[in-house]
Amino acid sequence: MNIARYNRVWIPDNEEVWQSAEITKNYKPGDHFLCVQLEDGTELNYPVDPAALPPLRNPDILVGENDLTALSYLHEPAVLHNLKVRFVESKLIYTYSGIILVAINPYKQLPIYGDAIIHAYSGQNMGDMDPHIFAVAEEAYKQMARNNKNQSIIVSGESGAGKTVSARYTMRYFATVSKSSSNARVEDKVLATNPITEAIGNAKTTRNDNSSRFGKYSEISFDQSYQIIGANMRTYLLEKSRVVFQSENERNYHIFYQLCASAMQPEFKHLKLGSAEEFNYTRMGGSPVIEGVDDRANMVETQKTFALLGLKEDFQMDVFKMLAAILHLGNVEITAVGDERSSISVKDEHLSIFCELLDLNYDKMVQWLCHRKIITTSETVIKPMTRAQAVNARDALAKKIYSHLFDFIVERINQALQFPGKQHTFIGVLDIYGFETFDVNSFEQFCINYANEKLQQQFNLHVFKLEQEEYMKEDIPWTLIDFYDNQPVIDLIEAKMGILELLDEECLLPHGKDENWLQKLYNNFVNKNTLFEKPRMSNTSFIIQHFADKVEYKSEGFLEKNRDTVHEVLVEILKESKFHLCANFFQDNPVSISPFSSTINIKSARPVLKSPNKQLRTTVGSKFRSSLSLLMVTLNATTPHYVRCIKPNDEKLPFEFDSKRVTQQLRACGVLETIRISAQSYPSRWTYIEFFSRYSILMTQQELAINDKKQICKIVLQRLIQDHNQFQFGRTKIFFRAGQVAYLEKLRSDRLRRACVAIQRRVRGWLQRRRFGRLRRAALTIQQYFRGQRTVRWQAITARTLKQTWAAIIIQKYCRGYLVRRLCQLIHVAAVTIQAYARGFLARKKYRKMLEEHKAVILQKYARAWLARRRFQNIRRFVLNIQLSYRVQQLQKKIEEKSRENHGLLERLTNLASTHANDMDTIQKLELDLEKITAQKRTYEEKGKKYKEDSEQKILKLENQNKELQEQKETLEIRLQEKTEEMKEKMDDLTKQLFNDVQREENQRMILEKNFQNQKQDYEKEIELLKGEIKILKEEKTQLQHQIQQEIVIQDGLKMEVGQLTKQAQKIPELQKEIELLQTQKLDTEKQAQSQKRELREKMSEVTKQLLESYDFEDVRSRLSEEDLEHLNEDGELWFAYEGLKKATRVLESHFQSQKEVYEKEIEGLNFKVQHLSQDINHLQKLFREENDINDGIRLEVSRLTSENLVIPDLKQQVSELENQKLELENRLQEQTVKLKGKMQEMSNRLHHELEGDRTHRLRNESQNETDTEEKGRLRVTNHEIERLSNGLMEDEIQDEVKSKIKQETTRLTVENMDLEEKLDMKDRIIKKLEDQIKTLTKTIGKTEAHVPALSKEYIGMMEYKKEDEERIVQNLILDLKPRGVVVNMIPGLPAHILFMCVRYADYLNDADMLKSFMNVTIDGIKQVIKDHSEDFEMLSFWLSNTYYFLNCLKQYSGEEEFMKCNTPLQNRNCLKHFDLSEYRQILSDLAIRIYHQFINVMENNIQPMIVPGMLEYESLQGISGLKPTGFRKRSSSIDDTDTYTMTSILQQLSYFYSTMCQNGLDSELLKQAVRQLFFLIGAITLNSLFLRKDMCSCRKGMQIRCNISYLEEWLKDKNLQSSNAKETLEPLSQAAWLLQVKKITDDDAKEICEHCTSLSTVQIVKILNSYTPIDDFEKRVTPSFVRKVQAMLSNREDAPQLMLDTKYLFQVTFPFTPSPHALEMIQVPSSFKLGFLTRV
Repeated sequence: MNIARYNRVWIPDNEEVWQSAEITKNYKPGDHFLCVQLEDGTELNYPVDPAALPPLRNPDILVGENDLTALSYLHEPAVLHNLKVRFVESKLIYTYSGIILVAINPYKQLPIYGDAIIHAYSGQNMGDMDPHIFAVAEEAYKQMARNNKNQSIIVSGESGAGKTVSARYTMRYFATVSKSSSNARVEDKVLATNPITEAIGNAKTTRNDNSSRFGKYSEISFDQSYQIIGANMRTYLLEKSRVVFQSENERNYHIFYQLCASAMQPEFKHLKLGSAEEFNYTRMGGSPVIEGVDDRANMVETQKTFALLGLKEDFQMDVFKMLAAILHLGNVEITAVGDERSSISVKDEHLSIFCELLDLNYDKMVQWLCHRKIITTSETVIKPMTRAQAVNARDALAKKIYSHLFDFIVERINQALQFPGKQHTFIGVLDIYGFETFDVNSFEQFCINYANEKLQQQFNLHVFKLEQEEYMKEDIPWTLIDFYDNQPVIDLIEAKMGILELLDEECLLPHGKDENWLQKLYNNFVNKNTLFEKPRMSNTSFIIQHFADKVEYKSEGFLEKNRDTVHEVLVEILKESKFHLCANFFQDNPVSISPFSSTINIKSARPVLKSPNKQLRTTVGSKFRSSLSLLMVTLNATTPHYVRCIKPNDEKLPFEFDSKRVTQQLRACGVLETIRISAQSYPSRWTYIEFFSRYSILMTQQELAINDKKQICKIVLQRLIQDHNQFQFGRTKIFFRAGQVAYLEKLRSDRLRRACVAIQRRVRGWLQRRRFGRLRRAALTIQQYFRGQRTVRWQAITARTLKQTWAAIIIQKYCRGYLVRRLCQLIHVAAVTIQAYARGFLARKKYRKMLEEHKAVILQKYARAWLARRRFQNIRRFVLNIQLSYRVQQLQKKIEEKSRENHGLLERLTNLASTHANDMDTIQKLELDLEKITAQKRTYEEKGKKYKEDSEQKILKLENQNKELQEQKETLEIRLQEKTEEMKEKMDDLTKQLFNDVQREENQRMILEKNFQNQKQDYEKEIELLKGEIKILKEEKTQLQHQIQQEIVIQDGLKMEVGQLTKQAQKIPELQKEIELLQTQKLDTEKQAQSQKRELREKMSEVTKQLLESYDFEDVRSRLSEEDLEHLNEDGELWFAYEGLKKATRVLESHFQSQKEVYEKEIEGLNFKVQHLSQDINHLQKLFREENDINDGIRLEVSRLTSENLVIPDLKQQVSELENQKLELENRLQEQTVKLKGKMQEMSNRLHHELEGDRTHRLRNESQNETDTEEKGRLRVTNHEIERLSNGLMEDEIQDEVKSKIKQETTRLTVENMDLEEKLDMKDRIIKKLEDQIKTLTKTIGKTEAHVPALSKEYIGMMEYKKEDEERIVQNLILDLKPRGVVVNMIPGLPAHILFMCVRYADYLNDADMLKSFMNVTIDGIKQVIKDHSEDFEMLSFWLSNTYYFLNCLKQYSGEEEFMKCNTPLQNRNCLKHFDLSEYRQILSDLAIRIYHQFINVMENNIQPMIVPGMLEYESLQGISGLKPTGFRKRSSSIDDTDTYTMTSILQQLSYFYSTMCQNGLDSELLKQAVRQLFFLIGAITLNSLFLRKDMCSCRKGMQIRCNISYLEEWLKDKNLQSSNAKETLEPLSQAAWLLQVKKITDDDAKEICEHCTSLSTVQIVKILNSYTPIDDFEKRVTPSFVRKVQAMLSNREDAPQLMLDTKYLFQVTFPFTPSPHALEMIQVPSSFKLGFLTRV
């Protein structure tokens, strides 16, 4: 230990326990005195033991740490001082001590428990935030969800330390973060248990106004989604004696006072209660009222919580009756009758009320309250009781009733919190009394301290286990740590023949006494067990050495409290009560009280000691031991988390720290034991990154040159600390022994001090040198003037002297002027020369550069042109090669298919030949049979008997044949099943088994078919044969029908199936016809387009001929240049139409463009049809192939075909849809043709009315006749084809034809598709050529006016649609529209404008239903797309923009004057005429607000995880790291984590939001509001995290925050968003950063803080000042006096007392009206919208 001068140590003190002192003289080993100076300046020689020197004090930099284990010196005074600094100076009540959370009761309401605090801690790692009860709850919840393991939170401490409040906050945290989605509100029920249990189990004591007088273990159950589904509660050791006795200044349980305060309420009048002063059980303590507590209001709250738990008023009133009865029982007057007797007045009012409330026999109660019955073996004796005995019996009865009532209420609460099914996991919250020692300790304190011994043992084992796991994980050598094991104390209490067993044994004796039991203890343990002692001055007490302290117990009352008995006669009276609740309490086999069925299978780590005597279980001690054992089993099966509540003083003063009381509690609760265990090994632990960042100042340049930081840390440590046993290197951390971190901090401070001294030395030297230089120059100036004056004074002033002086001055003047002029001329000449050369050089350089660039441009031009041509040729060659390869492959595939078909046909012919031969044999045999039957018919009348015998033989033959066929069928089916299982992988080669029903000789025949058509043909032939046979048998043997009825039924069934098959086959050609019809119509459309082109060309030729006649050739030719003549067309006829076609060319150009688009759409539609039909064909082929896999006889085949018949309606529907699309295309084409013809006709009429009208009419008739002729021819061909296919359906080769037709159609469609593409290319080339010609003409005659102006088509800004198209509009324009890729090249809000143009059309038609329907489906569509993409930022931004534009369009064109101010006259003409849509405007406005809120929510969710890492944790300013030592609770984030978010991440996310909003055309005002909301969130979350993270409250972190704020402000400036007021939302954060940096010492500093921090509340300013943490020794802490000074200056402020900013706050959104500048007439619908069915009007 380094005991040197200026070091500080802790020495014991009677008042403060420990006192700090500074060593004034170096200590030498062996000295018995230590020279120290106390903090008050007192010097003394402190006597020391050389073997036990005083503990050293930690450096100031480590004082106030969040975790006590982060201290370098771990001992009692360091822990006490750290807690005191945090509690008194920083006003922080929570501190970690390893795995323990130490909570000090502030005796004051603090603003740190709101929902904002809960949400701030939710999802955070435990070391990332300041210590808090919510952090422990979050850790338990997170470990439960991560590991699927049950958790426990153990809250302990003495009375008044705040256990109940801490447990309540943990339950509230779980209820908030794990709210269930159901309507059961389970979490509210769980929280509702607290007011009830506090009312019936809490009371005022001298130490606490709301002290829990029982232990409680609340088990909160969670489902697989980790949401609360229920809870259960176990209670321990209720203090029943409080019901009948309270000490001075104490109260009974709260429920009694709440009941008395409500006595005057109508519902409680029948209880006949009064004030609390009227009852003995509530006035003993003399303090029936608690200051600041309203018992009446608390009673209302209790009733509400009862109701919330489903406990109705009847139940509540029964409970209140029991409580009132207890109060009246306590007022029963028992008078003494002599010394041996007592009596109760027959007219005792309170006893009468007691019996009335509980429905008891009054006379029996009067008798047996003063008498008792003694039953012996021979007789029963009734013995009167003395007054004291009667009072004790009365009080015992009251305690028993209350105990049963308490257990019953807990049982009903558990029933209300029960849940169906099985819990997944649970978190238990144990609120149990801490170690207690009073002046007089009795049975209750004994049980409490016994429970704490068990909990302390479990705690020690858990701490030891965690330490071992940490060392093993880091590969640190594990050494056994000596820690206190309290098992001997536990054995002393609970082992065989221990204190509890001896107590139970004495209780069994009829005349057992406390003195006898105490004597047994003396005999068994005094001088035999070191943990048990006998007091020197007392024979009625005993002392036990507990883990915390020695406790002396008074033996008086132990036996009575352990027995807890009531006279049997009184119990029998209560059993006879007609009040069911009272009677049930005292039944022999009552329902289980407080049933608690643990849902986990747990096993105790230590066997529970059970008494061999079952009767012992009835005592209070045995019950408590059993329940405690069950509790320990539960805790051992869970992961524990510890909260130790500390009471800072006994006077309940806020933020007053009594060191003696705190030290006593720290020793009792195990905190110091944890510190001692940690201090024995390696208490300080740093990650390599943290060590490198903190102590890089101690590293040399050679060490820093190494790339591996881990290796650097090892080298540095081995150099700095010579004793290598003082540290260990783990995998991720460095472990230090006690004091080593302090030593490193000293080295670091020394290095910084030396650096500061060096800097100061240099700066001071420079300042002194500068000062000396100024002084020297001043001295020289003074000397110069002084010497001049002295010289002048000494010399005589004469006229000669003056003249000489004046002449010298004149000479000097001219001489100096000449020298200066000559120098100036030289400089001027030199400058001009240099400039000339420089300018010449630059001009030549510039000229050479321009020349090189010009040549380079020319070279680049030709090179790029050559490369472009070569690239185009390569691409064209490559495309041609690909096309050629593809076509060759297609031809090869077709050849292969033809080869396969030929091969199949050959096999089929072979099979047909063999089948035909067999059929011929069968037919011959049938003919022979027919001849025999005919002969038999002719001779029937003559030879009846013979015919009958022949008939019987024939029947027998047929029956045998039928049996053989059945057997054959079964055999074939079995064989077919076997073959199918063997050949599953060869489905196309499955063996098909067919049989011949007529031929007996053929046993079996196997046919292998590869396609459906071959199989179908064979089946149909067999069906025909069977039909022929059936007909012959029916015609020739009608008289035998009753004998062959079964065979006829079978044949009839086959006929029905054949009919179905025939109908099925007939459907296929119908589909084929529809396909061919579509192809024919497609060709018609193409031909119509070609005919229109021909018409155009013919009309153009007619126009040119007419113009030819009206214009002079030579005049026109002379006006054209040779270059223009070269660009004219080959015919040369278009020269003479240039005047009349000036504007016609524009019309033609637009017409060709629209025609090209029409052709493209038609080609796309036809391609889509071809593709769809190909899919249908493939689908049919797939169905046919699937049919080949089943061969179960004719009946199964036909039934399968019947089931497939269901597909045909779908195909029909698809064909009908294609037909409708084709009709629409034709209609549109016809409309366009008519319009085009009308234009051309108008143009021709204006040129030459009469001539062109006739010719146009004739040409139109001719083209129409040609079209009609072609259509008639196509119809004839189609009809002929349909007839041929219909006739062919009945033939045997129908399936082959169908297949070949499908293939032919597929091939033809493919060829036609290629032809169409080629035609389209040809048309594009023609259009290009015509455009070139038109451009040439336009260039030539640009200055000439047109003789006949053409009329352009005018639009009125509407979209024509049909009502049945509404769903398609919504689907294509809203639901299926993807903003990405669409918004780039379109005007903002284009979908909104299209929707409004549809609205205008409905308004134009004056159709209210149509308008209402369209508006409803549009709004529903927007709602649906927002619902489907509720997390898609781009989609929300897109539809927020379009909803806003749609709303503005409704306003702009509403006709209201306020919205029409900026409209053009044309826009005013487009206003709505018939309907007022203000109602829909309101709906759209509400919808826009909803979308905006969802839009903001998505942005906040995306950026929220980046805020704290980027704004607080990331160090954007390098070299000012603020890392400090951390304890057991390590920060989750690391400074070297490359995946963490940075400030750049935030700026990139903001830029992404901004660019997306701009791309989607969001209005600038809305964009500014969104940015403002985001900046508010960034500032609020950062500031809230700053409030909850003491390690971030430093000067350096303030610099980081201000730097990050400047980045945000720069981003606003770059995006031109300064006017969005976003910067103002960061003002609180900016002021907080300033507050961290500003000086905080003097009164002026305090005044400046108050004037500057106007955006921060008083609570927030004080919180930052209290949390300010110096990073280095050079920084100073904020003194409490300065904080109080600031508080006093801010006392006049009226601001909110809340600490946290509301991150959920939303600024009010406004949607400014911005009229659309886009004219509706100019809006066009892109083809990508798929809205071709809409027509611009």
